Amino acid sequence: MLGKTRNLRGLYRLEFRQYNPLSSPSPQYELRRLYYPAGGSSRKNQAGQEVNQLSPDQINRILKANEYSHTLPRGPASHGVLNFHSNTLPSNQPSEDRRSSATCLLGRGGTLFGVFDGHAGPVCAQAISQRLFYYITVAMLPLRMLQELEHAVEEDRAVPPLLEWHKHPQDHSCPYGGGMSFHSLRNYWQERLEEEEEEQEDNVKVTTALIDAFRRLDYDLSVEAQGFSLSSPLRVALSGSTACVVYVSNGVLHVANLGDSRAVLGFQEPDGHWSAFSLTNDHNAQNPDEVQRILGEHPPSERRTVVRHDRLLGLLLPFRAFGDVRFKWSTETLNRLYETRPDVLSAVSESVRTLPPYYLTPPYLSARPEVTRHLIRPADKFLVLATDGLWELMHRQTVVQLVGEHLTGLQQQRHISPSVDMTLGSLHCLLLERRGRVLSVLEDQNTATHLLRHALGDDGYGAVAPNRLAKILSLPPELARRYRDDITITVIHLNEL
Repeated sequence: MLGKTRNLRGLYRLEFRQYNPLSSPSPQYELRRLYYPAGGSSRKNQAGQEVNQLSPDQINRILKANEYSHTLPRGPASHGVLNFHSNTLPSNQPSEDRRSSATCLLGRGGTLFGVFDGHAGPVCAQAISQRLFYYITVAMLPLRMLQELEHAVEEDRAVPPLLEWHKHPQDHSCPYGGGMSFHSLRNYWQERLEEEEEEQEDNVKVTTALIDAFRRLDYDLSVEAQGFSLSSPLRVALSGSTACVVYVSNGVLHVANLGDSRAVLGFQEPDGHWSAFSLTNDHNAQNPDEVQRILGEHPPSERRTVVRHDRLLGLLLPFRAFGDVRFKWSTETLNRLYETRPDVLSAVSESVRTLPPYYLTPPYLSARPEVTRHLIRPADKFLVLATDGLWELMHRQTVVQLVGEHLTGLQQQRHISPSVDMTLGSLHCLLLERRGRVLSVLEDQNTATHLLRHALGDDGYGAVAPNRLAKILSLPPELARRYRDDITITVIHLNEL
């Protein structure tokens, strides 16, 4: 969300020591100052000492440390998803991005994917990544199934699992509940049980459920924090997170977006070319409709203060987000918080510790997602779901082109096989061709990793410049944020090529 600069003069190098990507959540390194002349790399620092850049193996360790792939069972249960590839690369320490993916086990089934971009710390994004899918599931379940859940709790029986999570081993676990979060979720389904079940079309039901789940979770985060007695709920509510969630069921995509992460569909034209289609709109000052929505919710006298310097009240870039209660609570509630819990405020970002300027008619920030629906066509091959860290570096058409060409290369690589009557000379040619195709898709079998490599190392001509990639990945945490944001990508494969 900060401005990006591309001058890589005077970078740092990370020297890796005993790094095991399977046992360590992040590389262990020591920091050394290096000098890289603009436009190239040097093996000497300013003192004339010989130094080494990151090796290809070290680059791959960084890029692949958090990659994850999962193939869903073929058949109706997949609901239109073949498999997905995911990866995340931190810039902040700790990263403020989170990701989630899960299969719904009850009701209409389907698969959920989400990316969550936190700000003012990672705790809100972490909470949303753990809890939102449960709220969505409860919002979509028929009342008879919710009644079965309630009976199980009342009779002290095991509650049937709602979700099967698909997660990288280094991602934080997503427990079903426990403590306040389960209590809030149960309150939600109990309130749903008091409603009358309405007859609605499937697409209307899903849209309504997604909107209701987002808003209810945000409401619960606020209620849990307003007691002021527990530090953890307060920190969650004081920080914030955008969210972009995809629900795939019965060959239909529903995308619920809150903020500036994006979902972009990649489809193949009849002539083989790749095209991109956005299923989300950014909720920020670059979206005129979103600016008008914000202005329309406040008196004309605030027209010059609601959006200042392209930010909400001059402070926040996204116009929709979870948490961020300093843009939602009343002035009286916020002042009471500042007076009674200085201990919590001292542990959060400095910008959160005071009342925003021109804070006259709250709430200013919305947690209502914008939901779009798309029927999956045979030409629709994949969906790229990513936080804004990717879209700040790459145009959507470039992203789709890279993914499409990568998938085509992997498919060709898999389908090269010798025939029984092949001569030795023909086999030699086949192996050379296979080697060329393997090199053409680089080291990456994971499509999300392939995107990361190109986003950070692009030479301006569609290829990866190893020197540039090494420089970007060598930046220490205190400098990395000036050049790029946290990046989280999930590529969902929908149809065979």
